[in-house]
Amino acid sequence: MFWIKFCLIAIIVFVLISTVKLLLRNLLKIEEVKKEFFSFNHINELHRKIDKGLRTFSAITLVILSFVLLFYYEDLIYLILIAVIAFMVLDYMVRAFFEWKYTQYPKQSILTLTEMCLILIAIIIVIEFKLLGPLLS
Repeated sequence: MFWIKFCLIAIIVFVLISTVKLLLRNLLKIEEVKKEFFSFNHINELHRKIDKGLRTFSAITLVILSFVLLFYYEDLIYLILIAVIAFMVLDYMVRAFFEWKYTQYPKQSILTLTEMCLILIAIIIVIEFKLLGPLLS
């Protein structure tokens, strides 16, 4: 049952993000930039280096945090979720900055920040209303 709910929520969030991006593109006259599917789509070499460093740092931090919390502070296990969200926000902020500062289409950063906010809102709603059941209680 968990996976059915999870997939349904993920589909709803994906459709919502796509719809909001389409509306913003039309409203703010933002050109659509073709991106490769399942690619990091780095803006430039500096962005690639920063993104790689951030991903490496976040992976190492999350592994260490997981072990420490699982073995020593089981009652603080929710901190892993907070760390994942923080790293996700940081990743989106870096991408938005590079889109705003170093591309021909700086308005793309609006779409990136909007996507980040919608994902954060979805996570907050799922946790607050316990939509995935007792797993996140």
